[in-house]
Amino acid sequence: MKVTGATGPSASQGSRPARAAGGFSVPGAGQAAPASAPAAASSVSGVAGMTALMALQGVEDATERRRRAVRRGSGLLDRLDELKLALLAGEPGSGALERLSRSLREERPDDADPGLKAVLDQIDLRAAVELAKADLRRSAA
Repeated sequence: MKVTGATGPSASQGSRPARAAGGFSVPGAGQAAPASAPAAASSVSGVAGMTALMALQGVEDATERRRRAVRRGSGLLDRLDELKLALLAGEPGSGALERLSRSLREERPDDADPGLKAVLDQIDLRAAVELAKADLRRSAA
């Protein structure tokens, strides 16, 4: 940038070193600034930004917990349907029982909604009853 009198600064043309009246020149004005200092600062802020993003991804909000609880309940209902269809077809349903047992052992997310919690409790109870009935059939045979 070049200062030209009382009108203020104006952009200089080209990449010539900046000079003012009287032969004064700013040393290194035409040279590039050392890249190590800004690069170090940007890399530190980049790491901090990445750490913050990773931390935010680990935070689970109430909506996500509810979504996971509903997904788990739907999965259990699907496994119960598979078992019902297997038993109606006259099959032992051992594969369906194993999948039902595995789904029931999955971690159940806590939800603050008492209505959803009550429905999920009923689904869990029904799955546990079906597993207990299957155990009784196996032990009687």
